[in-house]
Amino acid sequence: MSGTPHPSSPAFSYRLPAAALAVALALVGLAVIAGMQRSPPCAAGAPGVECLGVEVLRAWDHPCGHYTQGLEYHDGLLYESAGGYGESALVRYALGSAEIERRPLPARLFGEGLTRSGGRLLQLTWREGVLLSWRAGDLAPLEERRYQGDGWGLCDDGRRLVMSNGSEHLTLRDPESFAPVGELTVTLGARPVSGLNELECVGGDIYANVWPTDRILRIDGATGAVTAVIDAAGLLPEPHCRGTDVLNGIAYRPDTGTFLLTGKYWPFIYETRFVER
Repeated sequence: MSGTPHPSSPAFSYRLPAAALAVALALVGLAVIAGMQRSPPCAAGAPGVECLGVEVLRAWDHPCGHYTQGLEYHDGLLYESAGGYGESALVRYALGSAEIERRPLPARLFGEGLTRSGGRLLQLTWREGVLLSWRAGDLAPLEERRYQGDGWGLCDDGRRLVMSNGSEHLTLRDPESFAPVGELTVTLGARPVSGLNELECVGGDIYANVWPTDRILRIDGATGAVTAVIDAAGLLPEPHCRGTDVLNGIAYRPDTGTFLLTGKYWPFIYETRFVER
């Protein structure tokens, strides 16, 4: 990779230098630093858009070594796509367990978004244009397919796949052929919203991390209109793990109606509800 690192690259970071961070912590404390990262009022210029916060119900252990690009929950198991050239993998583990199954990707591939579609796990790659298909039962590799453009996030809404590429556009794809069948432009009021990253489809809604912020959008899957902005600033109060990076990882638990949130190299997965602020 040459030039400016991509936002999905481990080399791309928004951390303060250690000395500056120490001074900032001593002067103002963690709570104020978290407040400094907050976005402008979410409903500015967008009447009817809900402003939501995050209620943390429980923190689960999460391996610090995962540069999280995609997160899926199914029947008590978490499936995760970890990124980085030479470090990418498909990972499976029980929620809260330290026992991990890992399927490394070839060093030429940078793992990105992940979703479960039927009995398969579908994993994007960043610039390589390769879709990896795995058997969900035993994580056996099934096939590879090609696509055009960057791969960032991926989810299955039960009828089609929804894919992000870091812009304001979401590509709709056939779940069998992966051929594009449509597109949504995501707008907050009249303004397009770019930086769409990790995705989670829930009912008729699409939840999207907005890189490199602490915001999650709830998007109408029929129109692309943002219906809620979720502020998750301060979710990880201290780094805990060296190299901790941005929020990225959304998985819905249908058995509890909760959302599991994590980030790149984060030590915790937070079980949450989205609530009125």
